[in-house]
Parts: sequence; C-alpha cells; structure tokens
Amino acid sequence: MPSTTLNPALAALEAKFKVIRKPEFRGETTLLVERDQIHAIALFCKEELGFIYLLDITGVDNFGDEPRFEVVYELYQFEKGDHLRLKIFVSEDLLEVPTVSDIWRTADWHERELFDMMGIEFTNHPDLRRILMWDGYPFFPLRKDFPLAGLPSDMPDVAFSNKAPLAGGPFVTLPSTATTKDREPRSRTAE
Repeated sequence: MPSTTLNPALAALEAKFKVIRKPEFRGETTLLVERDQIHAIALFCKEELGFIYLLDITGVDNFGDEPRFEVVYELYQFEKGDHLRLKIFVSEDLLEVPTVSDIWRTADWHERELFDMMGIEFTNHPDLRRILMWDGYPFFPLRKDFPLAGLPSDMPDVAFSNKAPLAGGPFVTLPSTATTKDREPRSRTAE
C-alpha cells in the first residue's frame, strides 16, 4: 500500500497521463508509463508533485522477451518522504528514450552510463558519449548476451601505455601486521 501522502499524487498522475499502477510490494509504488510520455510525466512529477530528487536511472535487459529493455526512474520527494518508480519499456528495434537531463541534472550521468553499458540512446541529451568504455568500443557490457569472459576488441594505443601516476607513489599502504592506525596511507618519501 502506498503511503497516504502519495495517494493524491498518484491520482493526479493517473488523471493527466496514461499510466498503469503495478501492484504494491512492500510499500513501493511503480508506475508503468509510455516511452513517449516519460519527459512530460517526469516534468509533472518534479514541478507539480515535488519529486525534486532523481535517485537513479537503471536499465533492465529482459533478453529473449520483447520489448527487451526497461528503463527505470527512481524519484524521491523530501517533504513527505515519498518514493516513486517510473518504468518504461524499450524495444530492441527502437533503442531511443527522451532525455530527462533538462529536468534533473543528475540524469546526465545516469543516461550516459545506460548508453555506454546497454546501448540505449537518449534523444536531445546534451553530451551523449561513452562514460566508462573508450570511444569506438563496439559492445555493451551489461547486456545479457555479453559473455562473462568479455569479447575481444582492439585496445586503443593510449590504454595502459604508462604507469598510473600514483602506482608506488607517496600515498600507498604496505603489507604489515601493524594496527589499522599504523597501516593508513601516509605521505612518505620515495624509497
């Protein structure tokens, strides 16, 4: 059962948009919304309902099912302590979702990570490029069809060409039987 403070918000959402409320589980409220309406619903949630904090955007790969992907938005309202989850389905044939980075600035990094790891593109995103893998990497590591051992690919010449700047540097720990306080990284002269 959703919190009683969330009921008016859910009623307002259901009156204005086409949403499907999933059965409650442990007080969690999840709304299934259409992909094309996510931007408008997100804007309504922030401006009209007070969900000013975007906790996370995650992706789910339902490999073998169609639509294959889900994009899940976790929203939070500080005043009443309400949590709301919005979920959209994305077909493998059309891997595009409208961005919400203009509504919540934190969406910028979340959307880039989903693009990088799952291949879901966010239309009108201000800087949609890879964030964890290098440019030109042809695969998406969080998809279920990506093998656990990885896939061979050409590493760029710049990868791992030099020692990491702090490898063996002045702030490192040394293996010992000393106490935690004594094992803390301390600045010391090079050996």
